[in-house]
Amino acid sequence: MTTFEQSLAGFTPVSAPRITDAELSGRIAGLQKQLRQTGTKAVWLDASSSLQYYTGLSIGLSERVHGAIVPAEGGLTYVSPHFEVPKLETMMRLPGDILPWDEHEDPCAMIGARVQALGAPGKGLAIDPATPFRFAAKLIPAMEGAVIPAQPMIAAQRQVKSATEIAVIQAAMTASHRVQKAVHDGLRAGMSTTEVCDFIDEAHRRLGLAPLFVAVQFGEATAYPHGVPEPQILAEGDMVLVDLGGILTDGYRSDITRTYVFGTPTARQRTLWTAERDAHDAAFAAAKLGAPCEAVDLAARASLEAAGFGPGYDVPGLPHRTGHGLGLDIHEDPFMLMGNKTPLEPGMVFSIEPMLCVYGECGVRIEDIVWMGEDGAHWFCPTSDSLDAPF
Repeated sequence: MTTFEQSLAGFTPVSAPRITDAELSGRIAGLQKQLRQTGTKAVWLDASSSLQYYTGLSIGLSERVHGAIVPAEGGLTYVSPHFEVPKLETMMRLPGDILPWDEHEDPCAMIGARVQALGAPGKGLAIDPATPFRFAAKLIPAMEGAVIPAQPMIAAQRQVKSATEIAVIQAAMTASHRVQKAVHDGLRAGMSTTEVCDFIDEAHRRLGLAPLFVAVQFGEATAYPHGVPEPQILAEGDMVLVDLGGILTDGYRSDITRTYVFGTPTARQRTLWTAERDAHDAAFAAAKLGAPCEAVDLAARASLEAAGFGPGYDVPGLPHRTGHGLGLDIHEDPFMLMGNKTPLEPGMVFSIEPMLCVYGECGVRIEDIVWMGEDGAHWFCPTSDSLDAPF
């Protein structure tokens, strides 16, 4: 039995709390408060992660309009293809009216008419940023142009997680950290990146997570933030980069990256890894309550520049932002990048991953997720302390 097979034999589903209907109702109330404050009559939630965030409904995006209208006051209206209504009724967690539409009808015109007929205060419609353009382009004339983006309202709520959300993410992160360690312990020369990816997907399934994504890179391929299309074969001395995540209870994600050397590191590999680790530490130290999100990015970038990399987005160096929010989407607000003045506050959850890219040689990314508490920043999982003992 291989090390990977031994690991799988010991994996059993993890447990995590559920998001209650009461919490969903509280989110709706918070959104309605923002609608009243902005003088907006309603918001349209498309078949997106925001629909799941507010209503608990997880509906796949398709060519058919499917979602919900949230008025500034009053109950929800679910919009659904007529033939999907029986299924929708079994999935609804929060009560509401259903506005069905048949295949020959224009659901966007129906949404516009329903919103304009609402007795709720305000005017116009705020549109979910995840709404496909082909739908938004029809909603705009249906509302006679009275539309605004809902992104600021939605982001204001979603980027501040509740204690339950943080607990679910903690369970997901702990599981994925365990998968990362199993990969490290099970690597052998001659193994392909494809073989490792297959193990990671199955490991997440055994732990009760739906596989979300996996990127495994060996050697020079580690220099590219999103990898290369060709699989690689592991050899002694290769830099190894493993980025993975899964989906747990109610759709919450995990995301974690580890980089290390298979075999004995060279002096150059140690230098690069240490520079990445120092930037990672500097970013975490800058994650203070009240500080702007950009401070996290600027600290990581300054650390790498002091080590001789960059400047700015130049490579060798850090060619992308330092971090992103994590929740129902793998990348969501708040983003740790220059120009984002949003203050860090309790409940925010985001990655710190200032990747050091040296094209033609290798790359190093240590990605960990932070949650902001009333007392400051915390890691969800133990981070890598050294290149020789990354776990």
